[in-house]
Amino acid sequence: MYLHLGLDKVVLSRDVIGIFDMDNTTTSAITRDFLTRAEKDGTVEIIGADLPKSYILCRENGKNKLYITQISPQTLVKRAEKKREE
Repeated sequence: MYLHLGLDKVVLSRDVIGIFDMDNTTTSAITRDFLTRAEKDGTVEIIGADLPKSYILCRENGKNKLYITQISPQTLVKRAEKKREE
């Protein structure tokens, strides 16, 4: 199954490691360091131009990939759960 992350971006559900709330998790210095390192490594893809609400960590082709999107984590989780039920 696929998970729609916004705009034209979809990922395989099995590749998703986690869906994280941007506001709640970026208060930690460890998380900010992780996001900074991922950006320096070129593994970040920003989806959309609006204020980001969540980020999704995926493992694609043996490599980590981080997607930042304006879609709330609650909406993404609902989409993922809905796909599992189908």
